[in-house]
Formats: sequence, C-alpha cells, structure tokens
Amino acid sequence: MGTRDLSEERAELDRDGQVVVRGLLAATEVARFRQIVNGALPTAFKVELPPGNETYQAAFDQFLNLWQSDPAVREVTLHPELARTAASLLGVDAVRVYHDQALYKVAGGGHTPWHQDQWYWPLDTDRTITMWLPLHDIEPAMGDLEFAAGTHRGPIGDQAISDEADAFYDRHLADADIARKSTGPMRAGDASFHMGWTLHRANPNVTDSDREVMTVIWFADGARVVEPTNDGQRLDRLIWLRNTEPGELAASEINPLVGVG
Repeated sequence: MGTRDLSEERAELDRDGQVVVRGLLAATEVARFRQIVNGALPTAFKVELPPGNETYQAAFDQFLNLWQSDPAVREVTLHPELARTAASLLGVDAVRVYHDQALYKVAGGGHTPWHQDQWYWPLDTDRTITMWLPLHDIEPAMGDLEFAAGTHRGPIGDQAISDEADAFYDRHLADADIARKSTGPMRAGDASFHMGWTLHRANPNVTDSDREVMTVIWFADGARVVEPTNDGQRLDRLIWLRNTEPGELAASEINPLVGVG
C-alpha cells in the first residue's frame, strides 16, 4: 500500500470522511499533469445538464473520463502512487478506477450544491473514495471544498444534486448541528480525499482566475454491482460499469485494477 505512513490521514478520514494529504506529489509533476489535462479538454466529453439544474450547471465546467478520450491522461488517472494512496486510506489491498473528471470552476463561477457522490454509484461497498487534485496553487476564494464531517457512513437523503437537495441538506446540517470543514488553501501537490457518502459542496469562485482540478474516483477491488435504485445509478451502470449486471464483480474493461501492493 505504498511507502508513506498515512496512519494519521487514515484516522482523520475514518473520523470525518475526508482528509487532505499534503505534498502527495511534487509540484513539477502536477505542472506536467496540468498540461496533459488541459490538452485533453478539447476532445473530452463535457457535461451539459437538462433544465432544472441551473445552479449545478453554472458551478463549473465538468469533463468526464478523460483517460478514455486521450491516452496521455492515463499517466494521471492510472498513476500507481495515487491509487496506492487511495487503497491505503481505505484500508484495502487494491482499488479499481470508477472514472475520472476534470472540474474547472471558472472565474465568477457559483457554488456547487451539497451532495453525496455515492447516491449515483450502484456498488455494494462503502469502500469508495474520490481524490480532488488541484492542478495549481489554490486559495479558498477560488472555490474550496466544504465537507459535513462524519456524514460518510451512509445516505442522508434520496436526492440527486439540485437546488432543492441543497436546501434540504442545509436544513439537515443545521438541525443536526453537524460540524463543517473545508480544504482551505492547497498547494500544487496536495490532494483532498473524501469517502463516497461524505456530504460536500464547493464554494463559489470569487476571483478573476479559473480553478483547475482533476479528480479520480476509486472503489475497493472485489466490489459487486447492485440493482440500481434511481436513475443516476441506472445511468452510471451503463456508462462507468459497461452494463455489468447486478451481482457481478464491478470489473469491466474501463475499471482497471490499480494501487496493488
């Protein structure tokens, strides 16, 4: 599971559902990744949402599965040390790639509503994790992530990301008096990791510079596909699990095994 001692970071992840690993990569390597990802955007699939998702649509530009549309991005998405870090934080022997995405919050971009990622994932495990890797130094004013600490143990609401869900989660956090934590300033080479059920949002970008972030989602090797329970999971099974049937291992050709050892 890699050579770096992540015991403190793993304890924080277990407690809060999120942790920032400082200095995970060299700044020079991240600078190269930034060039690779920016070069892949013209051919990447950009998400365009239907009416009713205006806040989410205005929050950022979202590009999906770059490593499939541009082979150069494999260096990022299939990076062995990043995957080993994810496996170590989860306490598993190896992980598989679910998918990657580039999230570019443009200057003046609005907030990203509260949501739980795993609402969309038809998997039988909670050993899932997302890495949020800034491609340059970022300050909170550029749209840092905010997390509801300790909300990683299961679903809170049965809702897709939306303005209505955002209001629902705001009320829930206030009523339950749940503490919030944010990523704060991050240097190139730092990476935030959060569990699949961790409730989170992103603040608006109130600067005149774009905020460029690359993300990768992994799940524990050995996870199986479950019967989808909502439209988001039905779509995810088709796209990210290549229509793998419920009960089968989540191990399609686009879910490679990484992070071994």
